[in-house]
Amino acid sequence: MSGAIEGLRRAFLGRYPLIYLVVWEEDRALRLLGSFAARVVKGRELAIVTWSCVSGWSDQPDEHSVAPVDPVAAIQRVAAAAEPGIWVLRDLPPFFDRPEVVRALREAYRSLADRERYLVLTSPTLELPEALSREVFVVDAGPPDDGELVRLIEGFQRSYQASGEALGDATEMAFALRGLSLNEATHTLHRVFRTRGLGREGALAEIFEDKRAVVRKAGYLEYVPRQGDMDQIGGLDNLKEWLLRRRKLFRREAIEQGMPIPKGMLVMGMSGCGKSLAAKAAAALWDTALFRLDMNLVHSGLFGTPEAAFDRAIRTVEQLAPAVLWIDEIENSLGLDGSQSQGSPRLFSSFLTWMQEKPPLIFVAATANRISALPAEVIRKGRFDQVFFVDLPGERERREILAIHLLRHGADPAKFDIDLLAIATRGWNGAEIEQAIAAARIDALDQERALEMSDITRNTRSTIPLSKTMHEQMKQIRAWAFGRATLASKERYTETESVALG
Repeated sequence: MSGAIEGLRRAFLGRYPLIYLVVWEEDRALRLLGSFAARVVKGRELAIVTWSCVSGWSDQPDEHSVAPVDPVAAIQRVAAAAEPGIWVLRDLPPFFDRPEVVRALREAYRSLADRERYLVLTSPTLELPEALSREVFVVDAGPPDDGELVRLIEGFQRSYQASGEALGDATEMAFALRGLSLNEATHTLHRVFRTRGLGREGALAEIFEDKRAVVRKAGYLEYVPRQGDMDQIGGLDNLKEWLLRRRKLFRREAIEQGMPIPKGMLVMGMSGCGKSLAAKAAAALWDTALFRLDMNLVHSGLFGTPEAAFDRAIRTVEQLAPAVLWIDEIENSLGLDGSQSQGSPRLFSSFLTWMQEKPPLIFVAATANRISALPAEVIRKGRFDQVFFVDLPGERERREILAIHLLRHGADPAKFDIDLLAIATRGWNGAEIEQAIAAARIDALDQERALEMSDITRNTRSTIPLSKTMHEQMKQIRAWAFGRATLASKERYTETESVALG
């Protein structure tokens, strides 16, 4: 609320008679205005009167007809008011297509100037005609801040006579609820507090599910549900350690202390080696929501120009912060792969500017298959904190990956010769190992028996890994990354075998 309060403070100090308050919750708008009503005029508190085209004036409940109330008459009533006050006209912007409404507001501006009479327009969206752009002072209330959310949560705790220990304290829950409106947060908290045995993880899942509903309306943003934790990722030790060291920095407290907040990471390398898992790992480790920006839909034209759609996408993510924004195959998404089918210089420029100036608590996890297609201004420090190269997994990493996927398919890794399978899958990526075990389980299910070692070895013999079919391309990628990017693993893969790095 601090941003909204500062905006209203400047509006009232400047005696702007026309104020446009962009806010979703009308009750919240009245609370904001109420905090100024006693301070605008010394010695008295200004009355706040509301109007809507359906209900008419709040101080004249019986004087309006069944038909919608005329907005021009409402504006003229405020302009003719004799006593100081604050008049709130709800949802007036849809009437801006009527020239008489715009004219009435311009005349009200002259009538109300320097008279301590304020006409406040409220609407969830900003729709301001050019003819009013110099007369109207715009205040964007934005989503509720942590203080508002903490007070809301504490009210729920008193109402439900529940402590915050089981669900996480109020500050932690407020951090997770950021980006939701007060109305949305209220419904979420009712569900959280009325569900028995939910626990902290369950409460976070409910909150993130409601954030999923918000981004679903945008169309080109996808909420990615939390999938496991760091233990579900084999290898990539350097990358995981880098994320772990920054876990405490992706918090509101770190911002208040002036700490450097992580901006993003660029993960490039071999297909199927876990680049996408890195984005999911960051969100899971930092207990925050993960959103994937579908650049194909941004470029499709279904949501307007790509530049406008991209701008709306990042504004949505900013409102839902803290969040991890996942942009897959960034070289294709921004049209930097040499093709002209997608991308534009304006979109690329907008992305660079946003990466440099974006607000904190939005972490961009971008992946690339051909980082050589990216210009230096994308890779340089200040936009991405680190560039990681994900290579084929070494032998130790393959053992970890094999054990993880065996457990996922209900098998006991101790009953399998993991060392032999790690040798048999030399040159394989993680996705190929996963598919071999999945295919082996299908074979076992077809014969109505448990998964056996022979099922896996049979599938490994019939699989040709990508490292053979795309050998020259992978060699070029590896050669480019050497010395230019940080290895995501503590082992360097070689065609003979991996080498541990000191």
